[in-house]
Amino acid sequence: MNTVEIGRIGEEYAAGILQKIGLTVIAQNYHSRFGEIDIIAVNEQYIVFAEVKTRVQGCLGVPADAVGIQKQRRIIKTAAHYLISHPVNLQPRFDVVEIITSPNGEVISSNHFANAFCAQSSDIF
Repeated sequence: MNTVEIGRIGEEYAAGILQKIGLTVIAQNYHSRFGEIDIIAVNEQYIVFAEVKTRVQGCLGVPADAVGIQKQRRIIKTAAHYLISHPVNLQPRFDVVEIITSPNGEVISSNHFANAFCAQSSDIF
């Protein structure tokens, strides 16, 4: 399997994780000029912008570590863009979901980090 296929498997699995904890997925792969958000989901309190990182078992590094400060800023700007065009009366939250698969795409493990990072006004402007 190539990395695009592995990534799709991870995103679908992550959407299922979010649904199991009571979130409703309202968008996937949302693009703006600032970047992309893998999953946007809501519940009665939050609008969740989730970044999914999927890696094949045995690859170096922890998937969630790939969400560095620059990636966080792009996600925050993209979320702000989304909220301008889709206003909601919910608290934004930024989650990271990491997925580990076998080489053939079978999910081996997953971790969901709710509130993985926070937005500062300096990240938006």
